[in-house]
Amino acid sequence: MEVSSGGEKQPLLGFGQAVIGPPGSGKTTYVRAMHALLTSMGRPASIINLDPAGEDEPGAAVSLRELLALSEVMSELHLGPNGGLLYCMEYLQGNLDWLRDRLLSVRGTYLLFDCPGQVELYTHHPALPNILRQLGAWGLRLCAVHLVDSHYCTDPAKFISILCTSLSTMLHIELPHINILSKMDLIEQYGRLAFNIDFYTEVMDLSFLVEHLTSDPFFRRHKRLHEKLAEVIEDYGLVSFMPLSIKF
Repeated sequence: MEVSSGGEKQPLLGFGQAVIGPPGSGKTTYVRAMHALLTSMGRPASIINLDPAGEDEPGAAVSLRELLALSEVMSELHLGPNGGLLYCMEYLQGNLDWLRDRLLSVRGTYLLFDCPGQVELYTHHPALPNILRQLGAWGLRLCAVHLVDSHYCTDPAKFISILCTSLSTMLHIELPHINILSKMDLIEQYGRLAFNIDFYTEVMDLSFLVEHLTSDPFFRRHKRLHEKLAEVIEDYGLVSFMPLSIKF
């Protein structure tokens, strides 16, 4: 497929990863490490920073902050961080010609999209899926790499929550998808696991997790709710995780 830029058709074909996940899950660290790995293998790669918050990503070939920055949006439109970030993604959605032109300058390289860390963008807001869908229409073949901090494994209630979030993200983003438990080298610092790590990565029989959760009096009265959430996750049968330590 070809797109038009400046009256001349130019190809915009290629492959890459859309790196997504909650704040603090290690997206930027993953992108930097993946870029370093690909470069060491002799494969040209480019970092595309789609996060308008914070500082510019060192080494990024394209940065959304060139178009607009979250701090400026918050100041001029009197929005909070969440509303400002949603506005930024909606603005990008309405100005995709800018992104297309910037991507043309790095065509032929493997693209690593460092996406914002707002969960709403991955679970129900339409802007980011629409942007990724347009990238596919231009000929880019992307997969979604969804990072989740491994500390959620140490708390059954949080783990069920992140399972629901991961399932919702997979259904909403609609890309080939892999879920990753990040920071596995730190998991022992978070606390003791109730089950072995395979239970969490393979998302095995969640009834054991529900029983463990409801041993706490605080959660016992919500047992039926947790059972239903577990049933939904198991009925879809889509969610599993790959463990990742950036140090190894």
